Amino acid sequence: MSERQAEHLEQPVDGEAEDEGRPTPEERRAWRVAALRLVRQYPDPALRNAATAVAEVDDEVQQLAERMLDVMERAHGVGLAAPQLGILRRILVYRASDEDEPKVLINPELVERSDETEVGTEGCLSLLGGELQVPVARHRRVRVSGRDASGDAVDMDVEGFEARVIQHEIDHLDGILIFDRAEDQERREALRELRLRAG
Repeated sequence: MSERQAEHLEQPVDGEAEDEGRPTPEERRAWRVAALRLVRQYPDPALRNAATAVAEVDDEVQQLAERMLDVMERAHGVGLAAPQLGILRRILVYRASDEDEPKVLINPELVERSDETEVGTEGCLSLLGGELQVPVARHRRVRVSGRDASGDAVDMDVEGFEARVIQHEIDHLDGILIFDRAEDQERREALRELRLRAG
């Protein structure tokens, strides 16, 4: 998922100067371009196939999760699912805000969903690198279970933007893209834009 804007990443933090070892805005932009080259873009078939469950959280899975976190951060995303890297395994990573620690969810399942939904605009790193924005209705609150990067059980209630990010990334694990959940008019406009940009 791509909702975080690059601009805030290009400002020095807490008064630190860029010449104190901090990457420059140009370096950050170069990192983003390089990271986006690793992210599969629509209509890549990997984005339309359901991912398979992870049988064991081993070193390979942990290394994949670390790689996904790195790509997500460098691409200025707030979430990434393994199919977006062409790997059909049920792993997602996300970071809903700069104040939060990045999280890894393995074999995530939505075990509860609120009746209340909310429409919000979403982007996706696999759709024009996040430039395409589509209004999508999501459950305001969800309960998600799964495993973390250590293989420990996770069971948490989340709401608001974090719930939106998790729902977006779980959709990727099921081969669903944001325009699939849009109203007819928005879906047609999104597909038209994708065709225009691809041609």
